[in-house]
Amino acid sequence: MMNDESLICEETANFTLGNTFYRSQSKITRDLGVLAAKIYKSEQGRLRVLDAMTGCGVRSIRYYLESDADFIWSNDSNPENKAVIEYNLGFILQKNKGKITYKNANNIFFECFNNKDYYDFVDVDAFGSPNPYLSTVLWATKINGLIYVTCTDGRTGTGHLPENCLQNYGSYGRSHPAAQEQVLRLIIGSSLQEAATMGLGIEPIFAYFSGSTYRVMLRLLPKINLSLDNYGFLGYCHHCGEYTTISYKQLGKVNCYHQQENKYYNYTISGAMWLGNLHNKEYLKTMKNLAISLKWSTVSDLLSIMIHESNFPPYFYTLGEIGRRGKLDIPKRSQLIEALENDGFQATNTHINSQAIKTNASLKQCIEISEKLINNSKVGKIND
Repeated sequence: MMNDESLICEETANFTLGNTFYRSQSKITRDLGVLAAKIYKSEQGRLRVLDAMTGCGVRSIRYYLESDADFIWSNDSNPENKAVIEYNLGFILQKNKGKITYKNANNIFFECFNNKDYYDFVDVDAFGSPNPYLSTVLWATKINGLIYVTCTDGRTGTGHLPENCLQNYGSYGRSHPAAQEQVLRLIIGSSLQEAATMGLGIEPIFAYFSGSTYRVMLRLLPKINLSLDNYGFLGYCHHCGEYTTISYKQLGKVNCYHQQENKYYNYTISGAMWLGNLHNKEYLKTMKNLAISLKWSTVSDLLSIMIHESNFPPYFYTLGEIGRRGKLDIPKRSQLIEALENDGFQATNTHINSQAIKTNASLKQCIEISEKLINNSKVGKIND
């Protein structure tokens, strides 16, 4: 028997846990999902949500109350969670605005396809790799609908388990300083390729990393958009720390040239992966405005960073790497970004790493500008 004394509150949702899993630190990923779903509802005039791995049901509650969902299908593979889930979601069932099942998520997706019962918003909060669901979730999603997937297996995509990466994503992920962003791009790229086999396309709405959790929001498009421009490889030179993007046509033809040594070094290549924009800037601007109206300051600040980083190259430089490679003290990130912009480059923070920058400058140029900053700072102290 449940009682109100055991209730947990998250925004408008009140729920109990029992033996179900709940991570309060992941609230911001649920906030992002609520915002994206609410905007979809305002644009499309409808919102049917499939919460394929509902757990305690907090996401279903919030999609219903905060995103104004018309219908919620909450599913969990563990029938032992039945009492908790039906207690938490009982008010939705009483209004005939939802249903609850206890099946494997893939069975649910195929059921949707067989019944031509497609959903506007499908949340797949998987534990480990999302790979078992990246193709099947397409069968349950309405064209132009949204898919929200989770990955908690960062080791596979960051180069620690490259053979597992090949098994999960059909890509080979190698280790380098921007490997966390690589995981996001592997997920998007794998989804893109899976959609292409069905004559469909994929567009990332946003891709978010926090600690050990990767969350990617995708839109299912009616036509194939996979191309040699947006699906390819990332090259990293361990000798100098520079990155480059490599298309399928360039494989075997690209090396990193070091002028001082008059020598070529091979890039360590990861991929194939998504090389396009990490986020849809206009969608995120709308999400930010909504977050501001809700007084969700932490979320709006995060969205500001994501908006700025959305169309930069598919990698970043850490301040530590700039300092190590240049054998110099590390400048403040804000100062380096300002100095890069003053020199005509584009530069910004990245939400993925609080001690890194995204820029269209090379690492060598970042080091040179950092040296100027440090030297000017020393001269200023002497003059003082």
